[in-house]
Amino acid sequence: MARARLYVVTGAREEQADLAAFLSAVLEAGADIVQLREKDAEAGDLLRWSQHFRSAADRYGALFVMNDRPDVAVAAGADGVHLGQNDLPPVWARQITGADVLIGLSTHSNEEFDAGASEADYLCVGPLMATPTKPGRPATGLEVVTHAATRADEGAERRPWFAIGGIDGASLPGVVAAGATRIAVVRAAAGGDPGAAVRALVAGLAASLVP
Repeated sequence: MARARLYVVTGAREEQADLAAFLSAVLEAGADIVQLREKDAEAGDLLRWSQHFRSAADRYGALFVMNDRPDVAVAAGADGVHLGQNDLPPVWARQITGADVLIGLSTHSNEEFDAGASEADYLCVGPLMATPTKPGRPATGLEVVTHAATRADEGAERRPWFAIGGIDGASLPGVVAAGATRIAVVRAAAGGDPGAAVRALVAGLAASLVP
C-alpha cells in the first residue's frame, strides 16, 4: 500500500464479458490496486468474480480490494475491504477481517478525512468532480485534497490516501497540484483500451509529480 499510486475500481464487466482480460490489461499497464465494486451483487457472485481479481493481482504483484463487504473480503482472500460512510464502521469491520486485511474508507469532507485517519488503513477523498458512479453525491472540489495534503505536510499521523472522482488525463495535473500523490479511477480506465488509459495515467502522474 505504501508504494501504491494508481487504484482502479471496476464492476464485474458482465456486459463486456471481459473481466479477466480487463484486469490483466490494467495491472500490466501499471495499476497497483484493483477493487471489485458491485453494490447490488450477492455473495456468491462476488466470490465467483473474486477468483479473477485474486488471480490477476497475484500474477502482477498487486492488491485486490473488495467493496463494502468485509465478510466476502475474508472469504475471497482479498487484501482489503473498502467501506463507505454508511457501511459497517471500520472498528466493527475489523472484528470480521482480523488484523491482516486492509480497511479503506471513503471520505467526503475535511472532517470525515480527519476522523477516518485514526480508523482506517487508507482513505479516499472525493468525489472531486460530479460523477455518475456516485449519483446524488455532490462534488467536493479540490479543497479536500489540499486539506489532506496539508495534514500530511504538518506531520500528523496520516494514512495513505487517494483522490477520486472524475479524474482523467486532463484533470490530473490540477489534482496533483492541489497535493495528491495517489489517485483512484473508475470511468477513466473503463473505456475501449483500458491498458492504454492506465499507461497514460501512470505517465501523467509521474510527470506531474516531478519537482
